[in-house]
Formats: sequence, C-alpha cells, structure tokens
Amino acid sequence: MRPVTLFTGQWADLPLKVLAKKAGEWGYDGLELACWGDHMDVRKAATDKAYGKSVRALLKKHKLDVWAISNHLAGQLVCDLNNDARSDIFAPKSCHGSAQKKRAWAIEEMKLTAKAAQNLGVPVVNGFTGSSIWHLLYSFPPVSPAMVDAGFKDFSDRWNPILDVFGKCKVKFALEVHPTEIAFDLHTAKRALAAVKNRPEFGFNFDPSHLHWQMVDPVKFLQEFPERIYHVHMKDAALTLDGRSGILSSHLNFGEAGRGWDFRSLGHGGVDFEEIIRQLNRMNYQGPLSVEWEDCGMEREFGAREACEFVRNVDFRPSAHAFDANFDK
Repeated sequence: MRPVTLFTGQWADLPLKVLAKKAGEWGYDGLELACWGDHMDVRKAATDKAYGKSVRALLKKHKLDVWAISNHLAGQLVCDLNNDARSDIFAPKSCHGSAQKKRAWAIEEMKLTAKAAQNLGVPVVNGFTGSSIWHLLYSFPPVSPAMVDAGFKDFSDRWNPILDVFGKCKVKFALEVHPTEIAFDLHTAKRALAAVKNRPEFGFNFDPSHLHWQMVDPVKFLQEFPERIYHVHMKDAALTLDGRSGILSSHLNFGEAGRGWDFRSLGHGGVDFEEIIRQLNRMNYQGPLSVEWEDCGMEREFGAREACEFVRNVDFRPSAHAFDANFDK
C-alpha cells in the first residue's frame, strides 16, 4: 500500500522531535517536511549532508520516513508581486518591505531547496510558484490577452533557472495547484506546463481540496495529467453555499459562519476520495498519500489521528484481474 504521511506545515509551532513522536503514535509512515519552523533548514541541508542524516535518524527513531519536502512560502515569493506586507512574514526580516529583496531571496532559497532534497535523498519538492497576474482574475478593469501572456512569460523567465538546478539535482518540483498560483485549475495547469515547454522537472502536487471548492472535478485533473502527478495531498473541503455568499468567501476568515466554502478534515467534506484512489490506481501512482490537515472546527490532534485512519481505510490496491475472469475456466 502507499505510505501515509503528514505534511508538517500546519504543525510548525511544534519542534520536529515533538511532532515526529506524535505522528508515529498516530500511525503515520512518514512526514512531508515543511521548510519552515525547525522541521527542515534548507541552507543547512543544502550544504551539510550530516544534517540530513540527523533528520532521518530522528524520524527513524519513531519509525517514520520522508519522501518529500515542501517550500511553499519561499516559492510563493518568486512570482508574487510582493507589493504589500502580507508576504513579509515568508522572508527574513532583512527583506521586509522590499519586493526585489524578497524575490531575490526566494529564488536562491528554491535553488537551495533542490540541493537540500538531493542531499536528504528525496525525489520531490512541493511548493507554490506565486503569480504576477492573480490580481487580474476578474478582468475588470479590462484585462487584455497580452497581460495574461506576460504573466505566464514572467513565470517561465523566473522559474526556468530554478528548474535548471532541480534538473541538475535530479529532483522534481511539484506545484500545488492552488488559487494565487500561476496554475489554479486544469486550464491554467496546461498553460503553465506549456510555458516551461513541458520540461520533466515540473509537475504537480495534486491536492483535491483546492479544486473541489472551485467546482473543478479532481478526477478529471488526474486524468489530464497522469504523468505529471509527482505527489498527492489528501485534504478535504466543503461547499457551504447558503444563498448569501459565494465561493469568493465574502472576506470572511476560515472557520467563520457564512463562508461559501471551507477546508475540512478528511471524510468531513465533499471530496470523493474513492474515485481519486481508483484513478490513482489506473495511473499506477505509488507515491505517498500525504495528509494536509486543516479544519478550523476540529481539534487538530484528534483530526490528525482520525485522518490517518481515514486514508488507510480509503486506499486499496487495484485488481490484478477482471472480476469475471474465472467464468471462462
């Protein structure tokens, strides 16, 4: 069966040694290490193989492994406009207030993340790309096709040199298709691949929750990109449309009553995970199923344990033969 891992991004307030112990007790096979908090020091891992060995030793102590690391925060700053204080928290204090400094730091950080993954012995880095054109989404004031073309060219110009490093390190970058990124649905994902000329270093971290609330069918996404699914997040979401708000969420925070959608712990939302598993089997995806736990209405340790059990219960092997094959014998 596929390994079940826990993405540590939502647990960065806990030291890795504390979280690893808990995750082992909850029944996980490994951790998808976030490159913030103390879970993965990118610069140390990129320059010191001993550091990576110490991380693996800590995980092994709790019978855990690692198949991917994730650097969403730095990746976001590569193409984001970085023109307000929201993105300051993703970068060192020395970069705060300067779009140019934040972007330069992020580009170097993502290159180092490829080297960190290589030294750690993991094949995939998950993350975001940012987007210079997300703010143009609604097309008012009017947006010309040339403006959108320029956004995809900006993505290509900024990410191809980063992907060159990934290629040298023999590590793949998996974009989590997500609003505010250059690719947020099936059409934009196809366009992002074309922008980097379908180079093999670039693919996707499949997360059905971000597609579901946009009313994009997650299974159709898998069917469209079977060779580009480099990692899988298990995460649920619920559409809570009540006639008062829409999917743009009304400037209401996650968890607030009245939002048109929200993230939910696995099995408590609307994502059809059985059909996802069936499609992953058709694609022969053998990588981890990584729980990204987010639910404002549930205590997180209860939720993380329950989510691990949910993934084990929903995952199954494909049949080795047709169910009626014995009728011919």
